[in-house]
Amino acid sequence: MDHKTIKDKLTFVKTDKLIVSLLGVAVLLLTGFIFYDYYTPEWKQYQSEFRDLVEEKLGPERAAVAPSGLQQVYVKELNKADRCITCHQGVEWKGLENAPEPFRTHPKEILEKHPIAQFGCTSCHGGQGYATDMQPAHGLVEHWEEPMLGKELGDFYVLSDKKALMQMNCNTCHRYDKETKGAGYINRAKQLVHDKGCRACHVINGRGGTVGPDLTWEGDKSAEQFNYERIKGFHSEFTWHTAHFKNPKESVAETVMPNFNFSSMDAQSLSMLVMSWKKTNLPIEYIPNHNVRDIPTPAEIEKEKQMSEGPGAFFVKKNCFVCHSVSTLEIDAAAQIGPDLAFAVEDVQSRFGRTLDDFLMRPTGTMEVVLSTMITLTEEERKEAIEKLRHAYELKKQERESKK
Repeated sequence: MDHKTIKDKLTFVKTDKLIVSLLGVAVLLLTGFIFYDYYTPEWKQYQSEFRDLVEEKLGPERAAVAPSGLQQVYVKELNKADRCITCHQGVEWKGLENAPEPFRTHPKEILEKHPIAQFGCTSCHGGQGYATDMQPAHGLVEHWEEPMLGKELGDFYVLSDKKALMQMNCNTCHRYDKETKGAGYINRAKQLVHDKGCRACHVINGRGGTVGPDLTWEGDKSAEQFNYERIKGFHSEFTWHTAHFKNPKESVAETVMPNFNFSSMDAQSLSMLVMSWKKTNLPIEYIPNHNVRDIPTPAEIEKEKQMSEGPGAFFVKKNCFVCHSVSTLEIDAAAQIGPDLAFAVEDVQSRFGRTLDDFLMRPTGTMEVVLSTMITLTEEERKEAIEKLRHAYELKKQERESKK
């Protein structure tokens, strides 16, 4: 730089020295802060508070044996290393059942069946087991897809049971249970899957129809695989599924899935269930009753056989039973969406002013879309359908006469 006078040059040198000095002080302070933060992590403060609490409630002798330093549970069978007990030191201590978190004793009845040494912490609760600071340990950080499924997340998603999200992890082991004690949301969802006949359109656990996507491993999808263009508010896998269950066409315009008018709780329950359907490599001893597959009940087996081999087998083979019952041919609709086709002869006449034969050969409205995309029938198959529906209607008339 060209300085005109010695005075200008001295002023410039003094300014440089001041800047360098300030930078040196800043570096020194930053280094000091880093060392302070490293040697005084927040878990040390929690451990100090825990010892004070134990001394107050249980006496100095008990406080003296409280563990110090980083603590870890390693479960070889699940390949999990959890350091949660570094802060949550009271989980197995008696006498701290009413203590504030993170010092409270874990409910005894749960630990009796799920000992920490066998299950760890994150297997059930979620979170980032390696972490030792609260925020990353609870997993509510960017790029960590398994946050702690606790009250904070339950509040965020407005669940009536704030801790219900943890039931997703319960279902990792209890997937094939018909009902799991304490998992009300998951149990409700499993009942809805049965009652609404979801298997008529979807393969679930290796069984079901092919109208909709296979849901057996739906939970393995990452959040980035979903289209959020039509989803309002926060974008996550849970919000996408909940919105889709409440109104399928609102989130996926081209879907053929009907709107079942699920309540918010039902939609949230179903979202938890499908998100729990993940591939796992669990040792057999972790699976209740060693039940590793979805076994239909004898009644379900008999019903499936009767429908697929009975007089209405045509309507099962062509997937008509997904929406429609044909009661006189012993066909029960999986979803109970459309009218009973046993009344089709008179129903088509009253609604469209056309004969059944004419309507099936030249359908209009919804049936035109269905018969051109989802259920394609040849002319001979349409004639067969007409013949079977006329037979079903004759049986219905006989049924009416017998009641008179």
